[in-house]
Amino acid sequence: MNKPQKQRFVARTAFFILFIVAPPLDIFRFDLTLNHFIFFGEPWTLGMEAFQRGEISPMQAALNIILRGFVPLALVFGLGVWISWRWGRLYCGWLCPHFSMVEMINSLMRRASGKPSLWEKRPLPEQQSDGTVIIPQRHWWWLTAFAITGVSFVWALVLLTYLLPPSEIYSNLLHGTLTRNQGLFLTAATIVFCIEFTLARHFFCNFGCAVGVAQSLVWMGNKQAMVVGFNRSRASECVNCDSSCEHACPMRLKPRSIKRKMFTCTQCMQCIQSCEQVSKQKSLLSMVENECALDVSMRDFGKRPEIPLYCFKSK
Repeated sequence: MNKPQKQRFVARTAFFILFIVAPPLDIFRFDLTLNHFIFFGEPWTLGMEAFQRGEISPMQAALNIILRGFVPLALVFGLGVWISWRWGRLYCGWLCPHFSMVEMINSLMRRASGKPSLWEKRPLPEQQSDGTVIIPQRHWWWLTAFAITGVSFVWALVLLTYLLPPSEIYSNLLHGTLTRNQGLFLTAATIVFCIEFTLARHFFCNFGCAVGVAQSLVWMGNKQAMVVGFNRSRASECVNCDSSCEHACPMRLKPRSIKRKMFTCTQCMQCIQSCEQVSKQKSLLSMVENECALDVSMRDFGKRPEIPLYCFKSK
């Protein structure tokens, strides 16, 4: 595991823990019983109750809506657009709890069947050029099924705590006193997540996740945004490789292709790590941006821009 992958592991683990503990610690959640958000232990409302009681003027009420509603939304939206414009789906590859589960299930399925997805046409090589050796064994299906079921239940439970008081949910679960609606939600959500994680996790990331698709659309608009670059001057070195960079991609993409075909790239850099392990020199793949990224993005339009020599010199 190279340095970026170690950093990703720490970032994803920390964010997944935050995702789970945010409701119990009242860091962030929406309480349906109170009908308002809770942010760091404090109620986050628009202050309309005070206006209805006649305690504030219409001008103050309008100001509250702007400052407590529109301004936070604008800041979050603006930050998301800026990050996506420069670095693409950085959130997906480095923080997203769902994508962390996608990678884990990919790994388990490959150990069980040789394929990271049920929809993969052919099994991946048991021994790859990057040194990866995975011999499929059927008993891994039991662990895969257990992991998918467990993860699905955890997701259903955590999402419920974002909507109802966490202390109530966890107490009811511990004592076996869940209400009918709570039980129905956990059962239905667990079943839905099981189906999604088993059959449609890549489809969801590609087309079903509004956050992910929005990041990709913004990223595609910037031809100089960070992207996986391919050192074409050394392309002949790929002849003896079994496309290990493609096998390493959790999203089942082809890192050496044009940007349009990398629409759902999560900037996880696993393809780069794989290429590093194959190449006798430096990796043929690297993260590039600004004018160095034009070789990838402008080829969408049939152009062949000249790439500065320094783009891959130290890669």
